[in-house]
Amino acid sequence: MTIVSNTVAYLDGDTVLEGFFAYDADISGRRPVVLIHHAWAGRDEFVADKAKKLAELGYLGFATDMYGQGVLGTSIEENAKLMQPFMADRAKLQKRLHAALATVKLMPWADEQRIAAIGFCFGGLCALDLARTGVDIRGVIAFHGLFGAPDNIPQPKIKAKVLALHGHDDPMVRPEQVLALQTELTNAGADWQIHSYGNTMHAFTNPLADNPAFGTVYQATADRRSWQAMQNFLTEIFG
Repeated sequence: MTIVSNTVAYLDGDTVLEGFFAYDADISGRRPVVLIHHAWAGRDEFVADKAKKLAELGYLGFATDMYGQGVLGTSIEENAKLMQPFMADRAKLQKRLHAALATVKLMPWADEQRIAAIGFCFGGLCALDLARTGVDIRGVIAFHGLFGAPDNIPQPKIKAKVLALHGHDDPMVRPEQVLALQTELTNAGADWQIHSYGNTMHAFTNPLADNPAFGTVYQATADRRSWQAMQNFLTEIFG
């Protein structure tokens, strides 16, 4: 196994974005693609590490960039300021998601017929919104994602299979929002699953999350179980 990683610049309109990709150079030919959408701080080492781990599993991991080349938040206030324009304008968010998808399809290692997307927190909402646009990819996975439906796609028709991995005690996604997502996905004709982990809050995959008052706490068991659930799901949709 020889994991190769690098960055690539791409555009959404006039905005220069920088994705991070990783693949196993010992695998010949094209391989399935997994887009990785970052949390509200920006495209950081957390998602770069996920890209490398996905490369070890035989995929082309591509960590997308929603904010712009080199843009990273360093506090709750900065992160919220970076994320808010995309929460307020979901069409803008979806356009940026499609810029990353178009970029990865052009990469020489990418099997453009076998693409999935995952995301963490804000990135989980990104993965769900990509599916909501009706794009023809195999599947999407939200890790402790935000579930709120976009106003600009009131009746989505979802082709991608959907897996949401959710902490039952997540204060940012209440039980009624879980039910709302289930109803939305059913009405959209999606093949969907939601795994709910007990005694688990938001950001449960992030070892640095340790703020119970804010609702973000790492949970090692849910982290391990959710990563395994992702692997099972990818094996199924790419089989």
